[in-house]
Amino acid sequence: MKIKRHTIYGYLFILPWLIGFLLLVMWPMAQSFYYSLNSMRITPVGLQFRYVGLNNYLDVWLKDMFFLQELLGFALNTLLRVPVIVVFALIIAVLLNQQIKFKGTFRTIFFLPVIVASGPVINQLIDQGATSIPLVNQDIIIGLLAQIFPLFIASVVADLFSQIIVILWYSGVQILIFLAVLQKIDPSLYEAAKIDGGSSWECFWKITLPTIKPIVLINMVYTLVSLANSGQNPIIELIYANMFDATRGYGFASAMAWMYAIIIGIMLIIMALAFRERKTKRAF
Repeated sequence: MKIKRHTIYGYLFILPWLIGFLLLVMWPMAQSFYYSLNSMRITPVGLQFRYVGLNNYLDVWLKDMFFLQELLGFALNTLLRVPVIVVFALIIAVLLNQQIKFKGTFRTIFFLPVIVASGPVINQLIDQGATSIPLVNQDIIIGLLAQIFPLFIASVVADLFSQIIVILWYSGVQILIFLAVLQKIDPSLYEAAKIDGGSSWECFWKITLPTIKPIVLINMVYTLVSLANSGQNPIIELIYANMFDATRGYGFASAMAWMYAIIIGIMLIIMALAFRERKTKRAF
């Protein structure tokens, strides 16, 4: 009886989340999928639907040259930004996990941009040049990189330098996640390693990194999803632009959004397979 009561309490506890998920996530997703199968027009009497099947999905690839271009740019940016953000978050988390004064203040400083620099605020900061390093000349970087890599790769790497502050602002949540798992590591492991002559560097590679390896994957997934849904993502802006376009509209934009979501899902699966923790076979 007590187990059943606890089960009921558990369902009641998550009930607000379930209602919010069904109304604010599942219903809009189903609605957008229905839109993607139709050609929609806004008229004085309301929305008009004309079923077109998968034509909108085909048009995303065949008639919109910007989608593929922005998608390739996003893939290259993600390939560079995700490791930078995760590695930076790990370094800061390891430093903040040490016995230092004002530890709570430093944690607040690194997490503060997650709260402050969002939406219109970060757009204003970018427009005013507050998110770039003044001493970094992007043209010089592109010129040097263009001698080694193709121009489009050089441009992406140079853009990484020009927006390095914005990129590092995305590391606040990852720092907290790393800190949580670092504090769960048994200190006796480090004590035993140091008794055997292990240095701090060896302790990091032999104890810390293997212990937090699953959390590294979690932070990489979180970072990818965060970048994919960022307001500074050109693909998101392209979807908005097509939504209010007179010749394309909601149906085309919904199909583009679904294609984008599927591609992000494939990227997440590839990331999970590449960095998953492999089980070692035991010898009997």
